[in-house]
Amino acid sequence: MWCVAELDDEYIGKMEDVLETYEKPYDPAEPVVCFDEKPVTLHADVRTPMPAKPGRELRRDNEYQRRGTANVFCAVEPKAGRHFTFPTPDRSGFEFAQAVAELACQYPNAKTIHLVMDNLSSHTRKSLTDLYGEEFGGEIWDRFTVHYTPTHGSWLNQAEIEIGLFGRQCLGKRRIPDLKTLRRETRAWNRRVNRDQIKINWRFDRKAARRKFSYKYKSSKRSKT
Repeated sequence: MWCVAELDDEYIGKMEDVLETYEKPYDPAEPVVCFDEKPVTLHADVRTPMPAKPGRELRRDNEYQRRGTANVFCAVEPKAGRHFTFPTPDRSGFEFAQAVAELACQYPNAKTIHLVMDNLSSHTRKSLTDLYGEEFGGEIWDRFTVHYTPTHGSWLNQAEIEIGLFGRQCLGKRRIPDLKTLRRETRAWNRRVNRDQIKINWRFDRKAARRKFSYKYKSSKRSKT
């Protein structure tokens, strides 16, 4: 259950912008992609599990060994059913820049890519220019039109739904011991959901927001971030 912060002008403005972006008709020239990250705790079995066999489920000892943490950047184009996951050692600006650059490569013919994400300090143009230099990093960043969710408004990001799907369907309750295994399992999950073109049916629009939160909003033209 999400707790909504005080609805000041800034919160409403960003919420309206994100919801307006979601309401755009599907256009492959201007894909709408939602982006977020998920921390993953790595665990290894201390004792070899007993494999499943007819009449008996797999058995695993309760004891495990912690192997640190990793991160997975999750991105989804909800209306097209395209899914992207980028397992990384952490969520630093360096790793963010590489994930965003890879995401840009997935849309070579797009006029612009509408990118919905939160206000994490690394989610900026600077992360790209620090890694790739001012010219090339700037070119990659300019491929995107960024729509930031309001502070305490991550519930507006459909990537939160994507993370939930990824957590249940890919990670589950299994123990993943290292980044190499995480990357292998993530690739397998990606192939399946992209093959099935699993989409997200988002139904909360601007009219619903105004009705739910009882506010009036006068739109203004938004400049590119």
